[in-house]
Amino acid sequence: MKKYFLFAILCTFSIISFGQLRERQKIDSIFKAWDRPDVPGCALGVVKEGKLIYAKGYGISDLEHDIPLTSSSVFYIGSVSKQFVTFSILLLEEQGKLDLDDRIQKYLPDFPEYGTPLTIRHFIHHTSGVRDFLTLMHLKGRNYLDNTDVNEVYDLIKRQKTLNFSPGEKYLYSNSCYFMLAMIIEKAAGQSLKEFAHENIFEPLGMKHTLFYDDNTDLIKNRVFSYHKKPDGDGFDNLIMRFDLVGSGGVYSNIGDLFLWDQNFYDNKLGKGGQGIIDKMHEEGLLNNGESSGYAFALHNGRYKGLKTVSHGGSLAGYRAQLLRFPEERFSVIILANRGDAKPTGKAYQVADIMLKDKLVDEPKKKGVSAKMGGSSDTLEKFIQNQLVGIYEIQPGVVLEITVKNGSLHVLQRWDNSSYQIVPTIGNTYETLSDPSIQFEFSALENDLTQTLTVFQNGNETTGTRKSESTLSILNLEDYTGDFYSDELDVSYLFVVEDAKLKVKVADYEAQELMPKETDTFVYDGKLVRFNRENGAIKGFELDAGRVTNLKFDKQ
Repeated sequence: MKKYFLFAILCTFSIISFGQLRERQKIDSIFKAWDRPDVPGCALGVVKEGKLIYAKGYGISDLEHDIPLTSSSVFYIGSVSKQFVTFSILLLEEQGKLDLDDRIQKYLPDFPEYGTPLTIRHFIHHTSGVRDFLTLMHLKGRNYLDNTDVNEVYDLIKRQKTLNFSPGEKYLYSNSCYFMLAMIIEKAAGQSLKEFAHENIFEPLGMKHTLFYDDNTDLIKNRVFSYHKKPDGDGFDNLIMRFDLVGSGGVYSNIGDLFLWDQNFYDNKLGKGGQGIIDKMHEEGLLNNGESSGYAFALHNGRYKGLKTVSHGGSLAGYRAQLLRFPEERFSVIILANRGDAKPTGKAYQVADIMLKDKLVDEPKKKGVSAKMGGSSDTLEKFIQNQLVGIYEIQPGVVLEITVKNGSLHVLQRWDNSSYQIVPTIGNTYETLSDPSIQFEFSALENDLTQTLTVFQNGNETTGTRKSESTLSILNLEDYTGDFYSDELDVSYLFVVEDAKLKVKVADYEAQELMPKETDTFVYDGKLVRFNRENGAIKGFELDAGRVTNLKFDKQ
């Protein structure tokens, strides 16, 4: 009994009296399932008009030692770290030590030229085409949660013979770019990113519990451990991480320190001072055609229910983070979680719904393909559920399956087997229960079935088309068996037929079944495999895996 009483006392500690916050019970209800002494959870910070008005921990920081989470707990914040990288770059520009249009090779002369200019600006806005190193490591069979040497990662990135696309042609998120930006900062500043950020950002702002963690033997006070649910859903497993690469991520911080960082966006105290550098942080990169890349300096500009937002999330291992700001309302939500199923973005918007209810408006959902075709998602002829069910390919090898369960529409993401319910809003538009910023619009009714699914998220629009399941019966699976080698990864993939199914074995991973998309084209685990032939015989294949495309393998 004493242990549970102590847990309750610690979890209700805050920097203010919670009785002063009228909405506290509604906010706490969002995190009710985590507010227990036997599960991981999160720390929450609510910021309004320059004050941290609510800060609280829900759940456990260390399940082995029954240590509760509090607002002082220190979390790994994943890609939220990237905005400290871009701010460091802008400080160095302010100091005259680099230019955003400098070529990468000025600082990293051994990096491939690829026959086209690659600049710091391309790296910042994810328009470089450089393949993502986390994806490459996964494809190589390496667990990036293990300790990985900086040189190993850099060598892997340099080993790539081609880019995903020509620089500036499109936007595609790449952790490689920010990993290398950390290297560029070290070259330009003459000190590590950890040292530069400490001296120029963290220390001046009083962020005493924040650092770029570039040595996994260092101790971190009040560090939170990360967890994921057991496969059967009963209990949690430790998700041990020895990752200490910086740039793409690498920052540990807590609610109080991120509050200080959040407030600096309103009154900059860093560098030469003034709001010029802050304004620049919000400038989105441009593509070669003059259109916006949709990504600023590691910040997403958006809108939610009529209000402007600036945000970025982060994830690695079982850590999840979201820093969501409504700048015109001087309001922010900070959520740092230590469970892989946390989905802090949706919960941040739920907190905003409570605290900004008098300012938010229910805007009409953005119209997608149906509007372009002259129709509208809020047509009186609303489609019935059975017309929506089926398989939609939103990009090669990335498939969503729509089903009906207990009278409700559900989405299955085949690349990670996660599923969730979606609910109708306007017309043929649906949204997720956990994150209303994500919408699904069905359109193009043909043969009594919708042919198009458009997904809207963070201001981005992705269109998928209905696909039918192929069958293996007409294929000679033995054609595709054998050992295939990629020089770019320095790894072999073994394709075998087991129980009349084509499977691929990579390093120590469990064998994965391939499903046919069409002749000589298969998908597995969100990846697309395109076999190529010479005189009728399979000679190799190309692999697309989200942030890595056209990776070549040759049959041995």
